[in-house]
Amino acid sequence: MRFAAIETATEWCSVALWIDGEVCGLERRADNRHGELSLPMLEELLGRAGIGAQALEAVAFGAGPGAFTGLRIACGIAQGLAFARGLPVLAVSTLHAIAEESGAARVIACLDARMREVYYAALEKRAGQWREAVGAMCVAPEAAPAPPGEGWLGCGNGFAAYPSFLERSVCAVRPAVHPSAVAVARLAAPRFARGEGVDAAQAAPLYVRDKVAFTQEELQRK
Repeated sequence: MRFAAIETATEWCSVALWIDGEVCGLERRADNRHGELSLPMLEELLGRAGIGAQALEAVAFGAGPGAFTGLRIACGIAQGLAFARGLPVLAVSTLHAIAEESGAARVIACLDARMREVYYAALEKRAGQWREAVGAMCVAPEAAPAPPGEGWLGCGNGFAAYPSFLERSVCAVRPAVHPSAVAVARLAAPRFARGEGVDAAQAAPLYVRDKVAFTQEELQRK
């Protein structure tokens, strides 16, 4: 089983290769250079592995929520690779990827959504799979619902942007944890094995919020 993974939902740009149970990745802080960096990074990984893109059997990508442009870049690259070769595509939640990256079993994943909101979910790992104790939402930090129980680890840059509102629900905070292509690949692998990939034309980002920015009128009221 060989597939590539792309994750560009945050300021980090990362790519990964899954080859017969082994995963390797590259990651760089990109800011706004995801489109410029993604494919060369993937080509570098393929070169290290000694294979070409024609050897891939699927493509996975971080579908969101996250930065709108970044989500479109990851989806577009996945679709381009898949269309050319008739490969299935697997869309993976970036909030689930944060939880997977953390190594913890109970994670509040939280990304700064700008506009004084966060992308937020509470996830528990049970029998090797992430389950949502609080489903993904875009919400004002002060309105984010606390998950049931204790022992939650807060991960993601939302905790750096709004610590006073969000840290009340967690026992520890790791704001630097972010979604990675390696985590996307780990989550995609069992799904691909079960045949859950879709046609490239059906792949789409998971925005959670449709609004991109405040209007001038809204800015004047704030």
